[in-house]
Amino acid sequence: MEYVYAALIINEADGELNEENITGVLEAAGVDVEESRVKALVAALEDVDIEEAIESAAAVPAGGAGGAAGGSTAEAEEAEEAEEEAEAEEEAEAEEDDDEDDDAGGEGLGQLFG
Repeated sequence: MEYVYAALIINEADGELNEENITGVLEAAGVDVEESRVKALVAALEDVDIEEAIESAAAVPAGGAGGAAGGSTAEAEEAEEAEEEAEAEEEAEAEEDDDEDDDAGGEGLGQLFG
């Protein structure tokens, strides 16, 4: 969620939504920045008018509006989904690395105890 907030801060300051600016805001906030998530967010927000998305979201009553939401809200949701997908991919990669480490550790123990 911090990534979306960084994009909103940059938009509010009339800055350009690019990888460098988002990374700068996140680092200033003390967030451990994941480059792939930044790239996914920038790509997802490329054609999104954030001000329009905010206005559309403000017009939707709390609890959602089902299919009545405007295109901008859908685009904002797509950006958040892209960020979540990037996060899931990184978690899967981390789990693969952990599995490889576990396998390698077992071989050494077998040699130790004959």
